[in-house]
Amino acid sequence: MPVFEYRGLDSQGRQKKGLLEADSPKTLRSKLRADGIFLTDVLGQAEGSRAGVSKGANANLLSRDVDLRKLGRGRVSTEDVAILTRQLATLLGAGVTIVDSLNALVDQAEKERLKRALSDIKQRVNEGSSLADAFSQHPKIFPSIYVNMVRAGEASGALDQVLLRLADFTENQAKLQQKIIGTMIYPVIMLAVGGGILVLLMVFVVPKVTKIFETMRATLPLNTRILIGASNLMQAWWFIIIPAFIGGVMLFLRWIKSPKGKPKWDRFTLKAPIFGSLVRLLAISRFARTLATLLKSGVPMLAALDIVKAVMTNSVLADAVENARESIREGESIANPLKRSGQFPPLVYHMVAIGEKSGQLEDMLLSVADSYETQVNVRIGALTSLLEPMLIVVMGVMIAFVALSILMPILQVNTAIH
Repeated sequence: MPVFEYRGLDSQGRQKKGLLEADSPKTLRSKLRADGIFLTDVLGQAEGSRAGVSKGANANLLSRDVDLRKLGRGRVSTEDVAILTRQLATLLGAGVTIVDSLNALVDQAEKERLKRALSDIKQRVNEGSSLADAFSQHPKIFPSIYVNMVRAGEASGALDQVLLRLADFTENQAKLQQKIIGTMIYPVIMLAVGGGILVLLMVFVVPKVTKIFETMRATLPLNTRILIGASNLMQAWWFIIIPAFIGGVMLFLRWIKSPKGKPKWDRFTLKAPIFGSLVRLLAISRFARTLATLLKSGVPMLAALDIVKAVMTNSVLADAVENARESIREGESIANPLKRSGQFPPLVYHMVAIGEKSGQLEDMLLSVADSYETQVNVRIGALTSLLEPMLIVVMGVMIAFVALSILMPILQVNTAIH
């Protein structure tokens, strides 16, 4: 059923707007009238009829009625997906049908993009599609791991339990992501503020102060000459320096995403001092928890490893997972290829080997994930404590360099006079 975006007036004459499911604008008007709202404008609908509306008509409808800026608003976050997953699991566990559960989720969804996606999913399920196939039509909101776990839940008949497990997994990943982002915000702000202060000093303050040195016949200290030269360079060539800096950053970002640059960058990040071990801990924790969650939900090992490879952001570790998958296809256990890759610590492949022998692989993987996430939290806390004083020291050194470069010639002149 299409979702219409509308504007109207309530009984007191106040403006109302929102999204509502209806078969047609006429039905929409009737539904709003029942709620005490007088319809004044239909801004557009999320989707046309699948069979009765031609492509040209759809395009014409979108060009006339839909505000494209509104379609891009309301980014669906990981937390939003986790909440709706838990709500869907609760409704299904209480015996509510899938269609009625989706209808309830559509009614309470606040973000436009999520409401439209859920409405489309409900319509597809009504037309006979499986829930997993309906979710797969919205890959930007529901990734492959989500779709595959739902498909496994439908096949096993324990969809509500799988959804609860998926909600736990999604919430765990969201918390870890928030912790990392929260840790990086402070250093980024400090660097931006420090860089901005330095640029202001070099462009506006230093040139005015250093004018007094032009009449001095004495040889200026080396640090003062460096400061004046840097200041003159920034004033004279700022229109080249700024675009060159931005262009360099863009080229670097493009290179680390390219087929040639990504493996080199990923290899460097794993070996980088301080941050390298943290990157590896995060990746292995994600590998273990994702694989355990998929296996517990009934996804076959080969399919689970294929999904795990897709969610691994580091290409070096993703290649190691792919090699393990090929070895398992040939009849080998998972622990041996992980050991041969040299990318996984002994704890990981030893725990995996024990889990395979005891038949408790999923529990062992969850233990590995918990252990490494604990280490990640400890490392992030230590890194935060280390970064703050380091940034303060770096900013202090830069400001001290500028101040000393200005004061030293003045002190030299005073000494010479006396």
